Amino acid sequence: MPTYYRIHRKKIGLVIGLLLSLLSFITNPFTLSHHPNQVLSVAILMIFWWIFEAVPMAVTSLIPIVLFPAFGISSIKGVAQSYADPIVFLFMGGFFIAIAVEKWNLHKRIALGIIRITGTNGNRIILGFIMATGFLSLWLSNTATTMMMYPLAVSVIHVVNNHNKNEKNTQNFSLALLLSIAYASNFALGTVIATPPNVAYVGYIKDRFNYTIGFSDWMVLFLPLTLVLLLMLYGVVVKIMYPNNIQHNDEASDTIKKSQLQLGAISRPEVRVLLIFIFTILLWISKDLLNNWQTFFKLDDTVIALLSAVLLFLMPSGNKKNRKPERLLVWRDTQKMAWDILLLFGGGIALANALEVSQLANELASGLAYITTDNLLLIILTISAISIFLSEVISNLALIMILSPVVTTLAISLHIDPLLLGIPMTLSASCSSMLPMGTPPNAIIFARGNIKIQTMMKTGFVLNIICIIIISLVCWFFIPMMPGMKL
Repeated sequence: MPTYYRIHRKKIGLVIGLLLSLLSFITNPFTLSHHPNQVLSVAILMIFWWIFEAVPMAVTSLIPIVLFPAFGISSIKGVAQSYADPIVFLFMGGFFIAIAVEKWNLHKRIALGIIRITGTNGNRIILGFIMATGFLSLWLSNTATTMMMYPLAVSVIHVVNNHNKNEKNTQNFSLALLLSIAYASNFALGTVIATPPNVAYVGYIKDRFNYTIGFSDWMVLFLPLTLVLLLMLYGVVVKIMYPNNIQHNDEASDTIKKSQLQLGAISRPEVRVLLIFIFTILLWISKDLLNNWQTFFKLDDTVIALLSAVLLFLMPSGNKKNRKPERLLVWRDTQKMAWDILLLFGGGIALANALEVSQLANELASGLAYITTDNLLLIILTISAISIFLSEVISNLALIMILSPVVTTLAISLHIDPLLLGIPMTLSASCSSMLPMGTPPNAIIFARGNIKIQTMMKTGFVLNIICIIIISLVCWFFIPMMPGMKL
């Protein structure tokens, strides 16, 4: 049976997805109105085809363009806008930067430098990436952070693979490092500005109750939580699920030193790509200060990424070895672009928008009203679980906007401080780890086919369960002790 399943997995997924979608549409098990029932049926079809990779994932992502206009769920123009969402162009700009870094071998120089610092021990390299990514993501968008770390990780993987011949060990190292970057970006919850759901919920509480959750109050409680989640991530991914057994090796260290010497002095193209890379990071960090300081122009993450991409196509490489002048990037370089991931994320946004517009998300959220248990911890666990698993298929920012009034009303009806339910709901929404469309970092590390959807789902499910437990316990135990966390 397992062998048969592996051989015919795509066919099985194709049939199961179609049958369950049709069954949901015909039987309408949740007694939804017509349009929400249609959206649910399409969502089931897409999710199962994504899981089983019944057809290429980019092709599944095009289903909304076909079915939403055909069923009258949305106009073709309305659906197509999802594939031109700013986040899609943010990915595009980030991918252009990564291509330029790789083209001029800057990634190799940076990777060798990182390994010289961390050593050749696989676990130490991954731990270093987890802590660096988590720290950066506290202050930058998790998307920008992952885009910065991703090309560095790919470079380090390439170097490590060249010096370790055990295929199982190097495969586990690659998986653990890439997954850790995405999840470390997601798990950085220690500041109000760390994730969009945090900002949205704090804003909602301000509007609803005229109460401001202090920046320092949030940090005091949730910086330690972030550290716990990052260490948990390291333990689960590196020690349990994907042990790499790559030990420090003096011969490998010597080889890396020789490789650095062979690279020679940094070339002009490398310097120019590096300057644009640093320029991008500095703009991502300082964009809010720049926007507040002047009104002549307005920057956001997408504008910055595309500005840097355009600069790469404009700036001469300065490479004297070529007789013919060449820019840092030319269009033929874009053959390496992960176009399928841009479609994947566009399809995910289209599905999320349909779930919101059809009010299906609201109808699903209203099911929370049936929670009647008196056990506070069980309620918090339930809210956290609903939030983290719904955010796998719904934008976490949109989910918080939908669930915040529902959860607040529920808390008031149960005579519970709304923050006791709202904060774990908000934190959990940022931690979805199972699907590429769950968060932008998930989509980025999935970009070049290094990770199979089944691998991400298996790892993500384990992390989702652990995150639900840790977040719920921390909020249940510590929020009542914090004077600044009481309405």
